[in-house]
Amino acid sequence: MSQRQILQVFEQYQKARTQFVQTVADLAARPQNTETLQNAGVMSLLRPLLLDAVPTIQQTAALALGRLANYNDDLAEAVVKGDILPQLVYSLAEQNRFYKKAAAFVLRAVAKHSPELAQAVVDCGALDALVISLEEFDPGVKEAAAWAISYIARHNAQLSQAVVDAGVVPLLVLCIQEPEIALKRVAASALSDIAKHSPELAQTVVDTGAIAHLAQMILNPDAKLKRQVFSALSQIAKHSVDVAEMVVEAEIFPATLVCLKDPDEYVRKNVATLIREITKHTPELSQIIVNVGGVAAVIDYLGDSKGNVRLPGIMMLGYVATHSENLAMAVIVSKGVSQLAICLEEEQEDHIKAATAWAFGQIGRHTPEHAKAVAVANVFPKLLNLYLDTESSEDLQAKAKKALKSILQKCTYLPALEPLLYEAPSNILKHVICQFSKVLPHDSKARRLFVTSGGLKKVQEIKAEPGSAIQEYINAINNCFPEEIVRYYSPGYSETLLERIDNYQPV
Repeated sequence: MSQRQILQVFEQYQKARTQFVQTVADLAARPQNTETLQNAGVMSLLRPLLLDAVPTIQQTAALALGRLANYNDDLAEAVVKGDILPQLVYSLAEQNRFYKKAAAFVLRAVAKHSPELAQAVVDCGALDALVISLEEFDPGVKEAAAWAISYIARHNAQLSQAVVDAGVVPLLVLCIQEPEIALKRVAASALSDIAKHSPELAQTVVDTGAIAHLAQMILNPDAKLKRQVFSALSQIAKHSVDVAEMVVEAEIFPATLVCLKDPDEYVRKNVATLIREITKHTPELSQIIVNVGGVAAVIDYLGDSKGNVRLPGIMMLGYVATHSENLAMAVIVSKGVSQLAICLEEEQEDHIKAATAWAFGQIGRHTPEHAKAVAVANVFPKLLNLYLDTESSEDLQAKAKKALKSILQKCTYLPALEPLLYEAPSNILKHVICQFSKVLPHDSKARRLFVTSGGLKKVQEIKAEPGSAIQEYINAINNCFPEEIVRYYSPGYSETLLERIDNYQPV
């Protein structure tokens, strides 16, 4: 066989390998093919091609593996069991930028499925190789590495700590300062995934100066970048008063409030989440948000949103109102109660209704004035229905009941209380009767109205245990009226009168 013929054989072999690996990569891009490929034993066929002498074959083999591993955890596990990861990690340090991107993609595709698979990626030494990739000149390699790191860190605190220990955080902070938008996005996402697990991890991110660099990007025109920036800031701010104060001190307000009207739904939700995570800590932080117009902005945001996007805004109003009478009044004055009532009416999901009920409880529990603001929005019947509805989740029932009780204990607005006399179960009715027993002794107009509206008659029909709290409240109400009036409205009084007629002897 001549030299030319030998070369032709090698060329044909190379073409066959190239065609095979390219076809597999193309097939792996479509989910319906993955099971067939797995059953055909494609993993073991791709593995040797990762060490092929031809760089394009190596890269395409890695791309095919990444696409397969990305599909489900069974295929990702097959990559781990096939001892493919050590090969990829070794090559990450040696090969060109195209291969590095493909190899990082495989690591990311494996790590994303579960903490166990992410741990397998860490155990094979991937973090050191990814750190080296973060120091590469090529932004595409940095982006691929940051993405893999993000997928490792997001699972739990232990994996995030491993990422931190590898020295990743300062490099991610450098990445968010790079001009490439795609790299900024992924680096901000990775910082968010690291910071979310614990105060200590968040502090590590803060100590590298991340807040200042993230704060500079809040008005960037790229929506996907803003999503990640606000997510990272909220994951940092949620852990403690100190880091929340540092986020506020980065002068992101009032500029951040503009983004509550961003066209991108996820930007709006992440901004509302950030504001929620700041306001929950202290009255002082809540007051800062109120002073810059944050409450009014969030109420407008609730009016423009639907579904889960509303949730952080609803909770934010609840947190603000929790802290003090004045802050709760700021929510009321900004028409927060009527907007929350709309949310309670419109939303279908129990967890959103539960959050709204909780927020009402925080607003109305302070003083009679606060309770009246909730009562006039006709919220009591809605809360009662949610509590009594057997279709409501346990959490929704518990929150509706607690909110009702805490508001009722302050409510002296009788027109809102009276309908509850006819509808509320005994454990709620007790609080309603208690409020009447407090108000009626001091208000003659209310006493007259209580009689003419049928309230006194209804109270006489309540069967209470002698000596119970509710019986004491009923006695206190009855003491507000002449004895003959109370008798007149008591059950069986008409029969007593008829008996007297029967027994009456005309003179």
